[in-house]
Amino acid sequence: MWPATVLTLFPELFPGPLAASLSGKALEQGIWSIRTIDIRDFGLGRHRSVDDTPFGGGAGMVLRPDVAAAAIDSVRGDAPRGRPLIYLSPRGCPLTQQRVRQLARGPGVILLCGRFEGLDQRAIDLRGMEEISIGDYVLSGGEIPAMALLDACIRLLPGVLGSANSAGEESFEHGLLEYPQYTKPRIFEQFEVPAVLISGNHGEIAEWRRREAERLTCKRRPDLWALYENRRRSAKTPGSQEDPRRPGGKDEPDSNA
Repeated sequence: MWPATVLTLFPELFPGPLAASLSGKALEQGIWSIRTIDIRDFGLGRHRSVDDTPFGGGAGMVLRPDVAAAAIDSVRGDAPRGRPLIYLSPRGCPLTQQRVRQLARGPGVILLCGRFEGLDQRAIDLRGMEEISIGDYVLSGGEIPAMALLDACIRLLPGVLGSANSAGEESFEHGLLEYPQYTKPRIFEQFEVPAVLISGNHGEIAEWRRREAERLTCKRRPDLWALYENRRRSAKTPGSQEDPRRPGGKDEPDSNA
């Protein structure tokens, strides 16, 4: 079982959407588990205070380090050795598929969901927390990012996806965005499925999918494309005529219709 512990001010939000579909079925089967800890249980005084005004002035409130540390310490003693402690934060390192794979292979996770203006830096430093962001935007709290991280990890656990090949063909697994997908009907509003996909030639289909993945990555994610091109150049065999400036070495249009 892959265990997840979530420290939050809103434990009632979990498992939320993680109780549905593939992740929900895996939860019922015992492939993963979730435990929620209410940070307010460690609050101070009659009103269970968890935050205070920031030193140096400024708007908003900051989650106190003593409260956060007490909540963390309450679960860390029971956690497997080496289990990552992650703070969901917009200033954290971007969550990548590579990090997701590492977490899914590991002994589970402990996630702390921030609120207010954030968490006192001393709690982050003294408890050795890893800060992770799911994107360059700000949400009201860390609960939705925690669900996103958990969903990304759960679907990689053995026995969750129906096909062992499903995860390996998705976006980011090979440094590229995923190629376009098509299904029935063959013609929809005068647009027909690309002929190669119904040709029965698996080699040509694989080549078409690779080129489409390259085209979309080059167009939509120049950052990923630059990394992919650097890797491809380093592995490029002498004498290759492939033009590194365009996907697949050809000047392709943006539309695949």
